[in-house]
Amino acid sequence: MIVILRMAVGLMGNAASFLLYAAPICTFARVIRKKSTEEFSFVPYTISLLNCLFYTWYGLPVVSYKWENFPMITINGLGILLESSFIIIFIWFTSPKQKWKAGSMTTAVIIFFSIIALISTYVFHDHKTRKQLVGGVGLIASVAMYASPLVVMKKVIQTKSVEYMPFSLSLFSFLASLLWMAYGLLGQDLLITAPNLVGAPLGALQLVLYCKYRNRVLVEPKPAQDWDVEKHDQKTSKQHLQIGVDSTDDNIR
Repeated sequence: MIVILRMAVGLMGNAASFLLYAAPICTFARVIRKKSTEEFSFVPYTISLLNCLFYTWYGLPVVSYKWENFPMITINGLGILLESSFIIIFIWFTSPKQKWKAGSMTTAVIIFFSIIALISTYVFHDHKTRKQLVGGVGLIASVAMYASPLVVMKKVIQTKSVEYMPFSLSLFSFLASLLWMAYGLLGQDLLITAPNLVGAPLGALQLVLYCKYRNRVLVEPKPAQDWDVEKHDQKTSKQHLQIGVDSTDDNIR
């Protein structure tokens, strides 16, 4: 019964995680349309990529016992494809400085994952130790993924606007955390449960901020228009001309 219930929760977790990973599609449609990344940050997507890499590896029979964590492989494998696509789009449309930052961080993530994967494969030879290593590092990556929106939350508080914190991303982050926490508890797997104990409250905090600032719009200062400047210059010239005429009349009198 517990096995069936755990599988059902895993499937619901898959659905919530799919919606979480797919939520930025609208954001990147906007980026492509405007050909600019505006004030969006690349950090959440690179951290999410790291998380997906580790939990896909964790679910494979190399680390886990047979296919006991199969639901984790399917959703995190899809997550790798989606997050990689978002990062590529971000790098394509962002500024040269941000290109270098995003590219460097993504490269570092891939190298770090590769090192841990090689160590878990060739240094350790039992599933328990491999799970402890990969799951421990994955736990840190997962906590970082759920904490990465703190950068955006800080901006929301400063600007009092949720323009750069989509509601769907916050909602699905909260739901995915709750479901994977339940999945970990049912399987008595602390390495799956622990990061989601952090992710659920952070997701709830994002929803609270969204509810508080959802009706406020970020107003940027309007740049001066050329015709405004010309109009001002013409008005000033007319004033100077009028003063000159008045002065001439006074001298004649």
